[in-house]
Amino acid sequence: MSVFAKASASRSVRAVFTGIAMVGVSALLLTGCASGAGTTSTDAATPAASGDAKPVTAGTRDLTLKIGTLLPQSGGLAFLGPPEEAGVQLAVNDINAANLGMQVEVVKRDSGDTTTDTATTSVTDLLSQNVSAIVGAASSGVSKTVIDKITGAGVVQFSPANTSAEFTNYPDKGLYFRTAPSDILQGEVLGTQIANDGVATLGLIVLNDAYGTGLAETVTKTFESSGGKVVATSLFNEGESNFASQIAEVTAQNPEAIALITFDQAKVIVPALVGGGFPGDKLYFVDGNLSDYSADFSAGLVEGSKGTLPGLDVTTLGDFTTRLLEVDPNLKDFSYAAESYDAVMLIALAAYAANDTSGQSIADFLRQVSGGTGDGTTVKQDFAAGADALAKGEQINYDGFSGPVTFDEHGDPTEATIGVYQYNADNTYSRIN
Repeated sequence: MSVFAKASASRSVRAVFTGIAMVGVSALLLTGCASGAGTTSTDAATPAASGDAKPVTAGTRDLTLKIGTLLPQSGGLAFLGPPEEAGVQLAVNDINAANLGMQVEVVKRDSGDTTTDTATTSVTDLLSQNVSAIVGAASSGVSKTVIDKITGAGVVQFSPANTSAEFTNYPDKGLYFRTAPSDILQGEVLGTQIANDGVATLGLIVLNDAYGTGLAETVTKTFESSGGKVVATSLFNEGESNFASQIAEVTAQNPEAIALITFDQAKVIVPALVGGGFPGDKLYFVDGNLSDYSADFSAGLVEGSKGTLPGLDVTTLGDFTTRLLEVDPNLKDFSYAAESYDAVMLIALAAYAANDTSGQSIADFLRQVSGGTGDGTTVKQDFAAGADALAKGEQINYDGFSGPVTFDEHGDPTEATIGVYQYNADNTYSRIN
């Protein structure tokens, strides 16, 4: 059983998380979602229960789907690139192995970060190769630099990791989707966790971009509504490498804890903070920097510190983790691998439902195959089962390794899991249950 939290931003969104109780929101109970592959039969006809569902034409398919990836091979989020690319490749392998009338080709390119124009160059290349969809970017700031170019070309942009709330109402021509939840949810979970830990005063060191400032705003609001006080917030820009002024500004206010809303700048900030006398167990991390630091920090440096990360605990998914390691044996981190896998699966199933690989047709069916327009045959992490149902003219509702993925009218997931993690003595992290 998990705590089920309902939050309201520009639309009603739900978050599932473990180990804490939300403050200031309605707490509901949600029974666990099964994670086994296969389908659950329903009596759904075509179209589904909602009038928004388009009919699915029965029959075999003969489709070639070309997708691109815009994931971080360099830059501040480079540690997220390997698990995301492994998730994409595993999904492509599974779809092609099904041999059900669809073959997927993938072209992988680097997103870099906002200090370079790598993403723009990569998108230009991908569009020249006539991809129907682009999986990425991981960084919300990077996605903001290319979303108009991608969607303006009639291509689907599908991020497995963008969390900025700004994308919810962005004018994207209905072509932008994501499997990661808005930072409004993660911020509420983190702010509440910090308050529940008995912290009264909090400092924040924050990346000055759409991701950092948006998440910091929600953490601050939630923490202070729980009775705490944020005594200092210090910003820095992408590309900075010296954080002495930010550390001095925040520690001068003697906060009991510090939340680091950064990317890999944490590798510099954390040793400097702890080396200057700040307790290594009073730090809070977010998805942009919750990483395995066993090779970066001295043993025990951040033992006891906590952090949040959207998504199911992929290390408990057994065979999925094993198969990711078969794709990339060097993986040490699995963040957003499941969301990346599900992004490719949903794109492929939408194209299969449309019997068309154009970006617009995929977008037209993405919400539908996620279950966002009504009932359908529930497909659990299984392309073959989904393709079989669609070939019969049935509607489907895909549930993935990242959880039940159901899109609202903005392309945002209506359900999301936010995990709370704690660092061990070797500077690896484990989920708190």
